[in-house]
This record gives sequence, structure tokens and C-alpha cells, in this order.
Amino acid sequence: MGLIRFFSSCLVGFLLALNAGLVHPQDGPDVIIKRAVDEVTTAIKADREIQNGNRYKINALVDNKIVPYVNFQRMTQSAVGRHWSRATPEQQQALTREFKGLLTNTYSGAFSTYRADTIIEYRPLRMQPGDTDAVVRSTVKAGAGEPIQLDYYLEKFESGWKVIDLNVLGARLVETYRNQFNTEIASNGIDGLIKALVAKNRAIEARSKS
Repeated sequence: MGLIRFFSSCLVGFLLALNAGLVHPQDGPDVIIKRAVDEVTTAIKADREIQNGNRYKINALVDNKIVPYVNFQRMTQSAVGRHWSRATPEQQQALTREFKGLLTNTYSGAFSTYRADTIIEYRPLRMQPGDTDAVVRSTVKAGAGEPIQLDYYLEKFESGWKVIDLNVLGARLVETYRNQFNTEIASNGIDGLIKALVAKNRAIEARSKS
């Protein structure tokens, strides 16, 4: 499961990706994904402290090598689902901020699980000229383990292609959170969800410091 968490973090890690100066709006979705993953894995291979789980170094990797290259508002809107339109602009902003924080806090520590013998293979990109959404499909294998399916879902915005979801072994990240969010909103409303996300983020951050 560690390897799954690592490549889930490449959404966060891309689900946050790449030095802003290296990203060009005209780059195709497959080019962006490959470059982002390569940047992250290269940084990990070069830093033993990251490999050993140094939280400060891992957070620095997220902050410095991986700038927000995911449309977090679109991702949050999808995760909140039908309730999004009922949220005030202030609530939408808070939901986006806390969901981004949850993804970062949850997956950033998984960078230390990356293995040097990991092989990443990408399937040919299937899209037509003018398409505004794309799926970059990949297979990840480390050692004698079974290959892991990892698909990146991207949408084209004015600033270029951005990740809006991730599929790991057939499970869509946004859909998984949507089920959790719907349950929380049904019980405690939108403000209740915001409070729950804040509490989760504080708990994860506190554990990382202990």
C-alpha cells in the first residue's frame, strides 16, 4: 500500500506538480504528467533524508518542487458534489483550502515509500484535437509486486492542463471523498464538513510533529 500512497501523492505531488517555470500552457497532458513524476522521483533519489522520512525535507519537496498545478477548486467542487451550489463563496473558499490541506497532509509523507527499482510505464495518450479533457494512464511496478494502475484525469484551462482527479486501482480519489463528504454534510451541514476537515488537518499535523 505504501507505493499506492506514494503515487497518490504524485497527484498531491502533482495533486500539486512541477516548478512553475517549467510548465508551459501548450504542453500536452502526457508531457506534463511525465515531467512532473520525473521531477519528484529524481528529487527523492537524490536525497537520503527524504527516503528516510524526514518530514521537513518532504514538506520542502512539496512546497518547492511541487507548486499547485491541480485545479483544487474544481476538485473540491466535484468532491462536495450537489452541495457545492448551496455553499456561500466564503464556504467554498474554506472547503477548497481545507481539502487542499487534507490532501497535502495525508499524502506528503508517502514520498519516503518510493523505491529505486520502481518502473513506470505510460500508455499511449488517446485524445482528439480540440479535446479539453484527457486521461493519462500509467502502470507502476516495484520489485516482484503486482503492477498498479494509476490514471491521471486532466482538464484544459486557460493556463493549461491541470489535474482534477486520480484513479488508483480502479478507485477514483474524488469519488472516495465525495462519499465521505456527503455523509458529513447530511449530518452536520457544510459548516460541519469544514470543521471536520480543519480537525483532521490539525490532527495530522500534530502527529507529524510528535
